[in-house]
Amino acid sequence: MVGITPAEKKALITRNLQETLGDDKLTKILGERDLKIYWGTATTGKPHVAYFVPMSKIADFLKAGCEVTILFADLHAYLDNMKAPWSLLELRTQYYEQVIKAMLSSIGVPLEKLKFVKGSDYQLSKEYTLDVYKLSSVVTQHDAKKAGAEVVKQVEYPLLSGLLYPGLQALDEEYLKVDAQFGGVDQRKIFTFSEKYLPQLGYEKRIHFMNPMVPGLAGGKMSSSEEDSKIDLLDSPANVKKKLKKAFCEPGNIADNGLLSFVKHVLFSLFKEGEGFEVNREAEHGGDVTFLKYEELEKYYAEDKLHPGDLKATVEKYINRLLDPIRKAFEKPELQKLSAAAYPPPAKVKAGAAPAAGADEDAPHRLDIRVGKVVEVARHPDADTLYVLKIDLAEAQPRTIISGLVKFVTQEELDQRLVAVLCNLKPSKMRGILSEGMVLCTSNADHTEVEPIVLPASAAPGGRLAFEGFSGTPDEQLNPKKKVWEKLSADFKTNSDGLAVWKDNFLLTPEGEKLSSKLANCSIK
Repeated sequence: MVGITPAEKKALITRNLQETLGDDKLTKILGERDLKIYWGTATTGKPHVAYFVPMSKIADFLKAGCEVTILFADLHAYLDNMKAPWSLLELRTQYYEQVIKAMLSSIGVPLEKLKFVKGSDYQLSKEYTLDVYKLSSVVTQHDAKKAGAEVVKQVEYPLLSGLLYPGLQALDEEYLKVDAQFGGVDQRKIFTFSEKYLPQLGYEKRIHFMNPMVPGLAGGKMSSSEEDSKIDLLDSPANVKKKLKKAFCEPGNIADNGLLSFVKHVLFSLFKEGEGFEVNREAEHGGDVTFLKYEELEKYYAEDKLHPGDLKATVEKYINRLLDPIRKAFEKPELQKLSAAAYPPPAKVKAGAAPAAGADEDAPHRLDIRVGKVVEVARHPDADTLYVLKIDLAEAQPRTIISGLVKFVTQEELDQRLVAVLCNLKPSKMRGILSEGMVLCTSNADHTEVEPIVLPASAAPGGRLAFEGFSGTPDEQLNPKKKVWEKLSADFKTNSDGLAVWKDNFLLTPEGEKLSSKLANCSIK
C-alpha cells in the first residue's frame, strides 16, 4: 500500500489478533523497515475452511508490506505422534502447497509476494541438527512437554519426538531469518518457550502474533479429525449445506458461535471498502439487511433480530464463493490424483496382509479384541506383581496370559470373570513364561487404580468385540515395529460415563452391548 505509515501498518498487522508478544520491538522495527514474518503449518489432516482465518491475516501482513514466508512443516507432522506417516509426508506436503495456494488465490492474495519453504529442506542440515542437540542440552523434559501441551497430541506415555517438536519450531524462527512468527493462541506455550531458549543459544528473541481459536461448527475447536466440526475445502455445495444445517447456532448466542467467528475473522477482513455482510430474507421476516461492521451484526444477532437459519444461509453463500475457485482448481486430474494419494481411505486389512500406506491411522478394526473367561488364576513364580491366567477364548485350548493385576484385583475376583482380551499382539515372554495376549484394563493417571473392563454377563467367550462404525478384518498379528497398538491406544479410553470408547466410538459386544468401567475418563491399556 502506497504511503502507509508505520502506525497504519501496525494496526493492519495486529487487527483481530488475540495477543501480541513483543509490541515494543514491533513498533521499533516498523519505524525502520518492513517486518519479516512466517506462518507454519504441519502437513497432517486436510486443511478446512478454518484455514481461511490465518490466510486472511496473511493478506493483512502483505497489505502492511511484510515479507511473508509460509512453512510447510513436514517433519513436525511426523514428530507429532506420527500424525502423517513417513510414506505420505511428501504427498501431503504437495497437497498442502497446492490447496493453500488455491486458498490464497481465492481471496486475492498475490502469490509472487510470498515465499514457500518446506521444513525438511533445511531441518536436516548439519547446522540445524547441531542446534537441535545444543537445545536438548539446555531444555528440561518438563519445559518441552509443557510447551507442546496445546499442540502436540498428548498421550499417557509420550514419544521423544513430541518433546523435540517445540524446540524445532523455535529454531525455525532463526533459520527462516524472520522477525516474527504468527500462529493460533494454542501455540502460546511454544512461543514463550522460544523466547526463553533461543537467547540461550545466542539467537535473538522474536515477536509472536496469536490469532484466537475459531469455534468449530459443533462448538469447540474446528478440527481436521472431527468430520462434523469442519467444512473441507473441496466439499460440494450440497455438503456445505448439510454441515451448516447441523452446525451449532443457538439463537442470540454470540459466545460459542463458529459461524459468527468465521464471519468476523474471515469475511469482514476480506471485504473491500463499502462492502458488507448482506443477508437476503423475505419481507415478512425483516427483509434484506447489510452490515458494514461486524459489531453491528453481532449486536443484531445477540438481540434475536436475525434467525439462525438466515445466518446459516448467508454464511453458506459466502463460503461457496470462497470454495468455488478451489473446487475448480482441483478439477484437474493431476490434483484429484494427488488428493487421493495423500489421503487414502482407511483400508480393510486382511489377516496376514500388510496394510496400505497410511492405514496405520484411525483403524481400530485392526485390533482383535475378544471376550475371554478366566478359568485359572495363579501367581507368577518369579514376579510378585504378576498373575498367570488361563483364559478361555473358545479356541482349542485356553490361552496363557500374564497380567500385572496382583496389586489391584484378588485371585478370587479374577477367577471365572469375563474379560476383554487383545488377542493379536505378538506373543512375548514375561519372566520366562510366554504371554499370548493382554487383558484390557482401565487405569487412572497415577496408576493407583486399575480394573479390567466390565463385560455384560450375557457375553460369550470367543465373541469378537468391535468399535462402532468400524467393521474391517483385524490383523492376524499386529506388527510391533509399526507400533500399531501404541498409536491406536492413545485414543482408547473410558468416557465421562465410564463407557469404553475409541474417539467417541463405543466398544460393543456382538449383541451391541457397551463395555464399562467404574473409572471414567481413564486410559485403557
